[in-house]
Amino acid sequence: MVNQWVLLSVYVFSFLIGLPANLLAICTFYKKLKDKPSPNDVLLFNLTVSDLLFLIFLPFKMYEAARGMKWYLPLTVCSISSYVFFTTIYTSSLLLMAIGVNRYLGLAFPFKYRQRRRPKYATAGSVLIWIISASHCSIVFITVHMKDTNGTANATVNGTTRKNVCYEEFTDEQKNFLLPMRLELFVVLFIVPLVVCVFCYINCIYILHTRPHITKEKKQRAIAMALCTLSIFLLCFLPYNTSHLIGYSSNKSPEWRYYTLLLSTLNTCLDPIIFYFSSSTFRDKTRMSFLKVIHIRQWKPKETTAEMSNVTNCYPKNTS
Repeated sequence: MVNQWVLLSVYVFSFLIGLPANLLAICTFYKKLKDKPSPNDVLLFNLTVSDLLFLIFLPFKMYEAARGMKWYLPLTVCSISSYVFFTTIYTSSLLLMAIGVNRYLGLAFPFKYRQRRRPKYATAGSVLIWIISASHCSIVFITVHMKDTNGTANATVNGTTRKNVCYEEFTDEQKNFLLPMRLELFVVLFIVPLVVCVFCYINCIYILHTRPHITKEKKQRAIAMALCTLSIFLLCFLPYNTSHLIGYSSNKSPEWRYYTLLLSTLNTCLDPIIFYFSSSTFRDKTRMSFLKVIHIRQWKPKETTAEMSNVTNCYPKNTS
């Protein structure tokens, strides 16, 4: 049995932490895009949009967990929320791959990269990534609204009526379509980006160590970003995509698949770490916001002390 309160707790935590962090990020990158955007800024902006879309639809998952994993909303809402939920997960993995490729090209071929880098290429790549992930995840709509051989909606599982669930408890006909498609998602949208990221970041680390003119601070930031990206792939995306492979081999979705989705949810909280190491603008904005919070916290007690002093001065001192 799946513990609904564990799911709900992680969903709420991810929403409360991820939403303000990604709102700060999207404001930062939007201003940068209006000034002098770089290809990296375009990719990071799209990654932030993906995370925000995920967080906007996350309350539907909260609702599902709070109701004991039951679904009492219209079936169309189920298919739309599930579609956005899975599309943004794979969009994030593909964008992280694109950011890794961009970093590798900038380090391995610095002169050619500077001559040919254009924000429009990153924009075209981002559009292609959205199309690839959105088209693949359209299997959600096909599965949820699939018709049986009689032309009616599939509504039974093992002879019993299927109701009050969202994108779970599939019929045999749905499994025959869905499980092979999930295997394709595992290979095309996870294994390929993972292999590309490993290749790019291992080479980035090697190049940084062989170039003494690069400052120690830049080396540390680049290595930290490489390790963060690879950690996100292994922590947030590997367990969930492994459930596709096991589901295909066993002909059913494993029960622990719900918990792997929790790790994918935490990706929205970890992506801002990549923003911090990737963009100097985001680093400066984060530091300014942090200093403002500290200043406000330090200023309020001083104001309270001054007000108490004024109140005390209003009364005559006892001279007796």
